[in-house]
Amino acid sequence: MREELLSVGIDIGTSTTQLIFSKIIVENMASSYTVPRIVIVDKEIIYRSDIYFTPLLSIHEIDGPKVRSIIEHEYEKAGIEPAKIDTGAVIITGETARKENAQEVLTTLSGLAGDFVVATAGPDLESIISGKGAGAHLYSKEHSTSVVNIDIGGGTSNLAVFLRGDVKETGCLDVGGRLVKVDPSTHAITYIAPKYEQLICERNLGLAIGTIATRENLKPILDIMVEILEQSAGLRTQDHLLSFIMTNKNIELSVPIECISFSGGVADYVYYDGEISDYFKFGDIGILLGQAIQGSILCQKLKLIRSTETIRATVVGAGTHTTEISGSTITYTNNAFPIKNLPILKLALEEELEGIEGLAKALHKKLEWFKLEGDLQRVAVAIQGKANPSFNDIQTYAKGLIQGMQELIERELPLIIIVEEDMAKALGQSIYHLLEYKKDVICLDSVKLDNGDYIDIGSPIAEGAVLPVVVKTLVFS
Repeated sequence: MREELLSVGIDIGTSTTQLIFSKIIVENMASSYTVPRIVIVDKEIIYRSDIYFTPLLSIHEIDGPKVRSIIEHEYEKAGIEPAKIDTGAVIITGETARKENAQEVLTTLSGLAGDFVVATAGPDLESIISGKGAGAHLYSKEHSTSVVNIDIGGGTSNLAVFLRGDVKETGCLDVGGRLVKVDPSTHAITYIAPKYEQLICERNLGLAIGTIATRENLKPILDIMVEILEQSAGLRTQDHLLSFIMTNKNIELSVPIECISFSGGVADYVYYDGEISDYFKFGDIGILLGQAIQGSILCQKLKLIRSTETIRATVVGAGTHTTEISGSTITYTNNAFPIKNLPILKLALEEELEGIEGLAKALHKKLEWFKLEGDLQRVAVAIQGKANPSFNDIQTYAKGLIQGMQELIERELPLIIIVEEDMAKALGQSIYHLLEYKKDVICLDSVKLDNGDYIDIGSPIAEGAVLPVVVKTLVFS
């Protein structure tokens, strides 16, 4: 069975808003007598929207009606009716991911977004999504190497390190193309971000609101931004400058970085080698920053990979849905179903095998990816597990997961663990016992997941023996 789906990806960020429409071909690869296994066999972008500055009522408040107007306008330009959309995703990043903004977006897009994957991403999750959208995770997997992707937008640079396809580290820095804004006509500086105002003052760089911007007088600021990125990637000694410019944290450099890729609006000019007639046509320093990075040691000492997407890396091409059935050896201590739109935190296999303390440490660190404004979102933890685990193996997993998931345990939602191997019943019961039966536990097996996936868990079937699971994978076209 082959089926053609029409998908839309909507990206609403601090600086820009954009859409992509894609045609997705899916096929059921399972036999007639087994549970359907839907696989994407082909995908094609059929329409890319214009890129708009995200309409804001204030620096922290999104203009919902204007966002809807943009999206409706692009539906019309593409000649696509909302009713014709089969699947898709909305990703909300940066300041727009604030709780009140996210709710405003979802309310505003009612009737246009349908039953979509809705991802509200803080800086860490945004780093992962943009890195996957740029193709860095696939390159690292296919070439068995490490890649850092730096997604450089208007206000921040989001970093994600991938090692052989697994996300290892994330970080975010206040480096971006619109931290200094310039009037496109007069070239007068109209805005300087506070941190850079402080650096300009401390270093007597002679820039201020109203100064006529030139390539020469902006060079010291560009050099600072490039040096920060070089420090972040381990190519220069890290000092107080990097600490001052961090948004939340830098990557920890626990693995040697061999390759680098760039995404975001600035990335277009990291890879660009043509003539530039107007460096300030976008009203900022983004073009100059991209060119400065191109000539830096970032692109000389690391292997430069061309991204599959640059400014559109965080546009989700499709939220494809695959229906799975859990294994029959599962645990659920209370029928709290259905559960919808649950993001997945996937541990790498080597993190699972580091014992109780190592597993707990890795899990605690990765839970930070799912925090917005310091508040942890609900999340399910996915592991591979072992094919034939011993009693001690089960206890190690249970104790490590409990230690690492303390923040989740303190919340009202059930503790949800998804295992690839057939060990969910024993693991779930062990966790439930170690928690002294004070916390509801759901532990499912036979479902393979990855970071960036979302799941829906349906009500029990087959006399309660199994649970239907809809896996919604963010696919980047």
